[in-house]
Amino acid sequence: MNPEDRFEDLVEGFVSMPHVSPPSGNRGFGRNALRVRGKIFAMLVRGHLVVKLPKERVDALVDSGDGVRFDANKGKPMKEWLSLGPTSALEWEKVAGEALDFVLPG
Repeated sequence: MNPEDRFEDLVEGFVSMPHVSPPSGNRGFGRNALRVRGKIFAMLVRGHLVVKLPKERVDALVDSGDGVRFDANKGKPMKEWLSLGPTSALEWEKVAGEALDFVLPG
C-alpha cells in the first residue's frame, strides 16, 4: 500500500473521534494534517507520516532507528516531530494515537 493510501486509512480511523478534523487541503504547512481542536498531531509530508510526540519519545525512536526528526525545510530538525518513512516497521495508527494523546492530554 502506498503512503497516501495508508494515510487515508489513518484519516478514516481518526475522524470519527471527538474534536478530530481531517486534512483541509489548504496550502502551506499542515495542509495534509489530522488535527484535534485545531492542533496538528499527524500529517503526511513527502510520503512520510509525521507526528508530534514528546521530545524524549522522539529521541528514543530516532536512537532506535525507527524514524528521524522532521525538518520542515528550514534546516533545523524539530524536537517534538518525528518522521516515519513508508517502510517503517512501526504501526502508523499506534504512533498517530500516541501523537493524539500527546497533543490533547487527559
